[in-house]
Amino acid sequence: MKIETYKNNPQTLAGLVDLIEFCQNDEAHLDIKMIEQSDVFEIPEHYQATGGNFWIAKDNGLTVGSIGLLKLDNKNGVLKKFFTYPKYRGNPVRLGQKLYEQFIDYAKNEVNLETIFLDTPEGEQRSHYFYEKQGFKLINRDKLAANYEFPDRNSRIYKLNL
Repeated sequence: MKIETYKNNPQTLAGLVDLIEFCQNDEAHLDIKMIEQSDVFEIPEHYQATGGNFWIAKDNGLTVGSIGLLKLDNKNGVLKKFFTYPKYRGNPVRLGQKLYEQFIDYAKNEVNLETIFLDTPEGEQRSHYFYEKQGFKLINRDKLAANYEFPDRNSRIYKLNL
């Protein structure tokens, strides 16, 4: 398995769409349509051209994980599209931790951000535990000092000071 910077090609995009739809809809039953997530189809323009980045984890050529950094300005970024298939979570693979480390290293050392925000569905306790373990703090939506779109499904908002 390897983690690589996203390169726009049909096979990688199709694998990413499959991963997102599985995690959001089959597994979490959120009923979020891809039409609500057009950023997935414009990763080079939406993430990479603005100073952020996007990473894909592949196992034998199959997309099995993803994470994106949407850079909002010189200080703030958003953690987006953080997904892994279940068999890659936790020990022994710990793919989520590996993707997150790639993300945080880039945010701190490549683009020197000060704050990371994220939104995550209320019912995703496993995700909440992971984010809180990484130092993210739950904030009220009215304290969200950033403007970005997300498909609101009763989301929790988190903030991390780097």
